[in-house]
Amino acid sequence: MCGPRFPPSLRCEARGQGKPARVSGDDTKERPDENQRTKDKEDGADNRTRVTVWVALGANLLIAVAKAVGGLFAGSPALLSEAAHSVADSLNEVFLLTALRRSRRPADRRHPFGYGKERFFWSLLAAVGIFVMGGCFSFFQGFEALRNGADESFSGYMAGIAVLGVALLAEGASLLRALFQVRGEDGDGMRDPALRTVVAEDGTAVLGVTLAIIGMVLHMVTGQVVWEASASFAIGLLLVLVAFWLGRDARDQLIGRAVDEEQSGRIRELLKAQPEIDSVEALLTMELGLGSTLVAARIDLVPGLDSEEVEEVAVRIKRSVAHTFPEADQIFLDVTDARAARAAARRGETGASERAQADDATAGSPAATGGRGGA
Repeated sequence: MCGPRFPPSLRCEARGQGKPARVSGDDTKERPDENQRTKDKEDGADNRTRVTVWVALGANLLIAVAKAVGGLFAGSPALLSEAAHSVADSLNEVFLLTALRRSRRPADRRHPFGYGKERFFWSLLAAVGIFVMGGCFSFFQGFEALRNGADESFSGYMAGIAVLGVALLAEGASLLRALFQVRGEDGDGMRDPALRTVVAEDGTAVLGVTLAIIGMVLHMVTGQVVWEASASFAIGLLLVLVAFWLGRDARDQLIGRAVDEEQSGRIRELLKAQPEIDSVEALLTMELGLGSTLVAARIDLVPGLDSEEVEEVAVRIKRSVAHTFPEADQIFLDVTDARAARAAARRGETGASERAQADDATAGSPAATGGRGGA
């Protein structure tokens, strides 16, 4: 369908019969109001997330100092484990603030699709920080408690429990702030790796502080350090699981994850519903960042369209997809002749089969096997 009649504005590349012609480009300049609304919405969500991260950072710094002082004073491994947890969370908040700043940089020649994946990279570093600084140190404290025991001091333990009580209130307030933002954004906030990390950290911190309090109380009541060591192990296991969950999600997005099947199906149905599209041969999607998605479709148009009609159809289809799915800011249509492509594929398979048979016959011949010919 693509040939010399296609105008340069379509940037079509004729590649012979059966070869697709790529229709690229972007009509975002024709919808500035919609783009501006989308940008304003993303900026507003980023500002709210930035405030949430700053709240979590301030709470974690204060709590980390209090836990460390209380843990040293009480000689509590569980409290020291929680101090390491808060230090790791504080460092992770710095990573997340960096992600929020760097991911909003505009596209350039070296990064034509923008810097949206920066969020996923820094979220991966945050997951590594939770695993190394939080989980591993908690396991270490548990082993140390079992091996060397822990000094018992009633006044010290009461001070430690008081510190944990204050930490529980602070972590709970930070968690409520993050959950309030998620709810205010109709659940879309959990798609933001920065906000998702804050929710995971604060939720884990609340549960970890609860485990530490239980371990310290049982240690005081029974005099058995195994309870507090078990609390340290439980906190470490919890942190490792959370780090694995966050790291796996960040890895999938860094590699290049497609949109969910439901949304992909809706895009495909939207394309099929266009009267000028005869068939949708392939649909590829990839998340480029928060609120940024690449959509590439290989389509077969109905016969009889001239070059101007094809250009108008391509622009209208892309505008329709972008209107229905605002996050699809990179849309590429690859126009191909499906029948010619399938015929060429069949000819290629037939030729390959014939070549394979010829190779087998040659392999079995005397010349191929080194044997002598003749009777």
